[in-house]
Amino acid sequence: MQVALVQLASSTDSAANRELVETRLGGLDGAADLVLLPEATMHDFGDPQHDLASAAEPLDGPFVSLLAAQARRLGSVVVAGMFEQTDDLPFNTLVAVGPDGSLLATYRKIHLYDSFGYQESDRLRAGDIEPVTLKVGGTRVGLMTCYDLRFPELARAVVDAGAELVALPAAWVAGEHKLHHWRTLLTARAIENTVAFAAAAQGGRRYTGHSLVVDAWGSIVAEAGDDDDLLQADLDPADVARARDVNPSLANRRMRSAW
Repeated sequence: MQVALVQLASSTDSAANRELVETRLGGLDGAADLVLLPEATMHDFGDPQHDLASAAEPLDGPFVSLLAAQARRLGSVVVAGMFEQTDDLPFNTLVAVGPDGSLLATYRKIHLYDSFGYQESDRLRAGDIEPVTLKVGGTRVGLMTCYDLRFPELARAVVDAGAELVALPAAWVAGEHKLHHWRTLLTARAIENTVAFAAAAQGGRRYTGHSLVVDAWGSIVAEAGDDDDLLQADLDPADVARARDVNPSLANRRMRSAW
């Protein structure tokens, strides 16, 4: 499976972000099976007083329509983060759009970032507690978002739902220890679940950047820098099967999740 991770820094100007996405995806050649953009690509979080409800869009709004057009052009599955409009607080949502432009899946972030002095739940609502996966070619892909990475039970749930690759868009806020946590948690989730991770992060001054592709052995396949970047990697689902054969920790479990 060919994956492409587009690292960018979005702003609170949704129209400008659509132009940015169109430019960045326009530079791809269509070789990737899966194209991954960060959390909040549609519209940045802004400062804590910024009204995300007024910026939120429906699933048939201009942002998803743009992703659908690009997915059709590329012949790829495109996954990106947005704020989804509701009659109350919006969801922090990942949308997965298929090569025909159809909406394949939505994942509404379960674990809101009420940590490190920030309170995401003041402005957004949490999604239902349910793992979300989709097929990309012959590979089952699980969806997680940013802060979800700190909760190993969700990674285990998407793996129990069949995931061989976990796609994790993020806006991982920069700060002391944060890059170390990012790398460590991604490799830990990969190792303990014998699953590959593709993590597309926001770059720029506010966020950590360092989008990562990690294989099922926990080895870093590709890593971005701090600013705008593009990672491309070839992930072989057979390598996941080999890792699970050599290290059958999933099969050896004596405690299992409800999923």
